[in-house]
Amino acid sequence: MIKGGFVIFEGIKHDIRAIKDRDPAARNSAEVLLLYSGLHALMLHRPAHWLYQKRCYFSARLISQVAKFLTGIEIHPGAKMGRGILIDHGSGVVIGETAEVGDDCTIYQGATLGGTGKDKGKRHPTVGKGVMIGSGAKILGPVTVGDHSKVASNAVLLTSIEAHTTAVGVPAKAVRIQGEKIPSGREEESADLNHADIPDPVAMELARLQEAVDALAARLALLEKR
Repeated sequence: MIKGGFVIFEGIKHDIRAIKDRDPAARNSAEVLLLYSGLHALMLHRPAHWLYQKRCYFSARLISQVAKFLTGIEIHPGAKMGRGILIDHGSGVVIGETAEVGDDCTIYQGATLGGTGKDKGKRHPTVGKGVMIGSGAKILGPVTVGDHSKVASNAVLLTSIEAHTTAVGVPAKAVRIQGEKIPSGREEESADLNHADIPDPVAMELARLQEAVDALAARLALLEKR
């Protein structure tokens, strides 16, 4: 238990440093430790995961439920969480039992790492290092998200993507790999995808629907003239 406690403590220190480095609103370590719900969720997850590995399932789930009540962030105790993860704001974040999240990832509010209900065993995503998951994004099933990739806000990712890939839309599709645009006929949708610049996939789909309606209206007008 002493060794496990030391590992947990070191993980918390690393998480605090990562938040201070990546969140411009974080002023000092005390503020991060006392006031950041994303950090609190990870702090409670670490002993819960330790208990889960020791097959103390009830105690592990009890801690995870307390964490959910206190923070609004639900991390199953079976999920494997790396170090230096920033869960920014965090309300509504859900991470499933067999999910794996690598070091130095950033997860925004409302994101889900969930299952599709069709898989057995490994049924949740594996997320590499340094991945950014936008607010409201859904990554579903035993898919893999490569290192340093980005999943846009409100995107629904159902297939694996390579490292350094940016995925946008419903269902999500790659628009950039290794910083290079993927030709698609819609180059304007492929932004650099800093979090503030991520396109709204819902608005994109509505625009496509509007194009289809306009095309149908034009055909109907032509038929009426005939």
